[in-house]
Amino acid sequence: MHIRDGRFVVGLVALALVGCGSMQRGYLSPDALPDRWRTLAERTNYAETGRYAEVVDFCQRLAQHAPQARFQSFGLSGEGRPLPLLILSSERAFTPEAARGSDRPLILIQNCIHPGECMGKDASLALARDILVTGTRADLLEGVNILIMPIFNVDGHERFGPHNRINQLGPKETGWRTTAVNLNLNRDYTKTDAVEMQAWLRLWNAWQPDLLIDNHSTDGMDHRYDVLYAATTTQLAAEPIAAWAQHVLLPGILEPLAADGYETLPYAWPRDRRDLSEGIVVAQGFGPRYSTGYGAVCNRPAVLVEAHSRKPYKRRVRVTYALLVHTLETLNRDQGELHHAIAEADQQCTACQGGEQDGRVPMRIESNGHSYRFTFKAYEQKLRPSEITGDTIIEYTRTPLDVDTLLYDEPRVAGDVAPAAAYLIPPQWSDVIRRLDLHGVRFFRLDRRESLDVASYRFEDVEFRANPYEGRQIPSYKAVPTRERREYPRGTVVVPLDQPRAKLAAHLLEPDAPDSLIAWGLFNAVFEQKEYAEAYVMEPIAQQMAAADPQLHREFEQKLADDAEFAKKPGARLNFFYRRSPYHDAAQNRYPVARLTDVAALQRLRGE
Repeated sequence: MHIRDGRFVVGLVALALVGCGSMQRGYLSPDALPDRWRTLAERTNYAETGRYAEVVDFCQRLAQHAPQARFQSFGLSGEGRPLPLLILSSERAFTPEAARGSDRPLILIQNCIHPGECMGKDASLALARDILVTGTRADLLEGVNILIMPIFNVDGHERFGPHNRINQLGPKETGWRTTAVNLNLNRDYTKTDAVEMQAWLRLWNAWQPDLLIDNHSTDGMDHRYDVLYAATTTQLAAEPIAAWAQHVLLPGILEPLAADGYETLPYAWPRDRRDLSEGIVVAQGFGPRYSTGYGAVCNRPAVLVEAHSRKPYKRRVRVTYALLVHTLETLNRDQGELHHAIAEADQQCTACQGGEQDGRVPMRIESNGHSYRFTFKAYEQKLRPSEITGDTIIEYTRTPLDVDTLLYDEPRVAGDVAPAAAYLIPPQWSDVIRRLDLHGVRFFRLDRRESLDVASYRFEDVEFRANPYEGRQIPSYKAVPTRERREYPRGTVVVPLDQPRAKLAAHLLEPDAPDSLIAWGLFNAVFEQKEYAEAYVMEPIAQQMAAADPQLHREFEQKLADDAEFAKKPGARLNFFYRRSPYHDAAQNRYPVARLTDVAALQRLRGE
């Protein structure tokens, strides 16, 4: 069943009002719970998971049942389905303004960004039911407000079938990984191509959640861990955020999970799947294309939850449920520490233009190569030859095996940049400017033409991937810093970095940032050569240039000697001179975005 028309939106508003004003009924006994209050997963002993319409119906009934709940849509999918949002608040903080004004932390629980990985949806619905209907978890709502996104990728969720998730154990049928236009939402946080992500960003900036939980199910090798996790604890996050996540949030989650009988491990992979003694490497490179990286550059803690796909679906749902409970228990004990960490991070970001204690903005994080002895909880595995692959295949047994190995879990900054005072973006790059606005990055526009000394980049060694990635033709390049005077028309956008979103702005606009807008292909037109020289016109000019400039002639001869491919191509040889002639387009390979490094110039442009 597809609920896709405007009547559903009207119904959401009506139900929201009913949910807000209705009387709370008495709690129902968990032991005699009617089927209407049990998820499809629970009713089928976790053999199945509910469809979109069933999830919407469950959330609507929760909002009708309890005054602490409201259900609404936060946007529309590509195929026109409303994106569902369930709000839980005992203080009735059902608007962004009310939630932002509350002393309580606000948590966003995000599920089904990959709809095949649906245990977060079933765990969140059961948890909401136990807060509102059975009352067994009602105490969790005493000191926290909750946003539950039961299904983020709703169109992918409704591409339902038994063959969508080959690597995991159950349920029988699930949704598909990508959106209706085949985009992976969990690569879209910075480039924001998907309408669903654009709706998410509007929600993110309106509500300003204090903590993001992103529920997934991981693939990869088989092992004994129930959950792999990642959190904003590396240098990509501001120090107050990383410290709170490391010293408050993770202990509050992991220690009780261990007491519950669940095994956890930081999100990691073996250096050699066939020989685990070679070491286990913890992932460090979650940039802002991903949820945790995006939270980090927005000065918000985020946790990636990856229930292990080879565990039965029932166990995956239950460990996710337990993790959410322990997260909410931690927030209820928080005593304002999280709000203080966020405020400190925002202030630091504003004062230091996104820079950290060393004054630099971290762009890339990787393992520093250090390790220590570690016992990996594996299963015995066998290698067998395969006629199909021509190689050996790993077969996992169910025999537990403790492997003495190395854990590489220390991060380091692998790339950074000195912050600018501001970025300048000419007004014709309207699509880029629109995306900055979606991200909540603050900017203003010039009210007159200006001539400014700026720093920027020119690009060399430009190449493109042979195949598109996430719907875009991805460039690679070498960014060469430049300084020059440029003319900027009225309407040019100025992005000052004395703002809480300074680090995000740098990640969007610095070309060496892995998830910058230019790295995602939003400036590809600048790499194109639009004017050419005919050989019969250019060749005499090249002869004159070589004769007049001995250094240029030597450079050409050296290129012929060093590059056999170049020497074989008449067009390339002629283009060598054309690109060095005054006829060549000076704007090609020139980054339109510039860095304003003069604080006094920024103050003048602001009228200060």
